[in-house]
Amino acid sequence: MIDFKGVHYPKSVILPAVFFYVRYGVSYRDLEEILAERGVSVDRATLNRWVVKFAPLIADRARARKRPTAKSWRVDETHIKVKGRWTYLYRAVDRDGQTLDFMLSNRRNLTATRRFFKRAIASNSLPDRVVIDKSGANLAGLQAVNVILKFTGTGHTVEVRQVKYLNNILEQDHRFIKRITRTMMGFKAFHSAAATIVGIETAHMIRKGQIPANGASAFQTFAKLAG
Repeated sequence: MIDFKGVHYPKSVILPAVFFYVRYGVSYRDLEEILAERGVSVDRATLNRWVVKFAPLIADRARARKRPTAKSWRVDETHIKVKGRWTYLYRAVDRDGQTLDFMLSNRRNLTATRRFFKRAIASNSLPDRVVIDKSGANLAGLQAVNVILKFTGTGHTVEVRQVKYLNNILEQDHRFIKRITRTMMGFKAFHSAAATIVGIETAHMIRKGQIPANGASAFQTFAKLAG
């Protein structure tokens, strides 16, 4: 259960505000006005603190509860602007479009790629096949994974395919994330962007039915993750 102690507003106010922000991509200014219309006076800085603090905690619980995914992956990056500069959002989905993992990085290089594959494998187990674009960093990252697998003697390596059209399902999935972030009027700090994006990805997983809902609405499922 996530601890809400020390916060001056009840969970019944905080969770809808966080969910509304990460699911529908309004600006903090708009969210402040929406809450004010409902008799809740909260400034933009407080709303930002709520998202940065609680979105990652809820995302961790979502990762632990998401449904099993397929062993055929699609991996690519998209761009997110932070403080006026482009950063890289690494994302992976399975062949059915179900979210596997995601990671915001300042750089697109071998170090970042290896870090992403390491965390994706840790949380989803080893894939049989990974489809990537023509990125040399992504290819080198997967080759490094296969070298480790050969030395550990598991007898299993990952098939790597560089076929652009097979990644169309991931390109379509990128668009949802980009549509949400585009209306947020930019990120001012990397840590804030990373925390917000994990919230967006969590809401997206709920939307895709990856978190068992048992008939609950999207918001109810989000709230249940908070305990």
